[in-house]
Amino acid sequence: MPRILQIPRQGGPASGSPFVARLEGDWSLLPLRGRFETLSAEAASLWRQGVVWDLRLLQRLDNAGAMLLWDAWGQRLADEVDWLPEHQAMFAKLNLPKPPATRRGRLPASVAAFGGDLFLMAGHLVEGTRLLGQLAIDCWHLLRHPGLIAWRDISVNIYRTGAQAMGITALVGFLVGVTLSYLTSRQLRMFGADIYVINILGLSVWRELGPLLAAILVAGRSGSAMTAQLGVMRVTQELDALSVMGISHTIRLVLPKIFALGFAMPLVALWTSCMVLAGGMVAARATLGLDYVQFLHGIPAAVPEANLWLGLGKAYVFGLLIAFVACYFGLRIKPNSESLAVGTTSSVVSSITAVIIADAAFAIIFQSVGI
Repeated sequence: MPRILQIPRQGGPASGSPFVARLEGDWSLLPLRGRFETLSAEAASLWRQGVVWDLRLLQRLDNAGAMLLWDAWGQRLADEVDWLPEHQAMFAKLNLPKPPATRRGRLPASVAAFGGDLFLMAGHLVEGTRLLGQLAIDCWHLLRHPGLIAWRDISVNIYRTGAQAMGITALVGFLVGVTLSYLTSRQLRMFGADIYVINILGLSVWRELGPLLAAILVAGRSGSAMTAQLGVMRVTQELDALSVMGISHTIRLVLPKIFALGFAMPLVALWTSCMVLAGGMVAARATLGLDYVQFLHGIPAAVPEANLWLGLGKAYVFGLLIAFVACYFGLRIKPNSESLAVGTTSSVVSSITAVIIADAAFAIIFQSVGI
């Protein structure tokens, strides 16, 4: 049973404290259970009296007992302690020096956090550039050795990212087209310009809205799946097994996904644009009374052919960006479930952000060249 005995010290008060606090019994977790508060208060009272501590007769001392004494001593070692070497090693772990306080100047915490985010983003850019360079080297290697191209993986990824995404893109595209046409028609009806709903829908959908909407949907659906697949392979050590066998991760896993999504994304964007226009056509018929044939004949006349190719080209770039970002975060996942969840979330957010930034850059470039 753990207890503290207060006994007179040999040598009298002239040699220091007149009393010795001798600890006896088993000072481990189970014997101390239910007596923490009592022993802690007693030890703190004796510590304030400046007694000498004798731990040499303890039967056992674990971390629970050491923490009890450490808190009673004001979270520092007592002035005079007689102990065994194993006790000294245990308290040495608690008596670690505190790190010196660093002056942050007068910058608020928000500014410091923003600076940390900038450094994190710079690190991602450096690692992404390194991965991009490795992909360029692998592409050159595949051109010299076409037999290494994983055609089956490319075909599977085209099916997963393209054909299986047609349902959700069609539904969202149709509903967006209905909403956009309804809001536009209400404004045009005030000026008697009902027919121009075809021009607004055609130009905005083929050039901007269709590719951007398809890219956001694919980033949330297919991009997250790519990241999760690579992350699970990291958790199950399949990536390590490929490295042991001498198989390149980028050639076997990354490039097929990038090639597949780059091929499938323009087709998905074309399909999404058609569904948006279909929804807009239905809404225009319901609100403005425009005939379906009139709507279909008006689109080619209102939208130049160049806008179609611009939209498909943007969709191709969006597909490459989404696949690259998804694979980048997938390869960075650590072998634990928490990292898998964080990596997948970061992948989706970063993919959508990269797509929007690229779309804004395209708009500026096309505007500057007059397209």
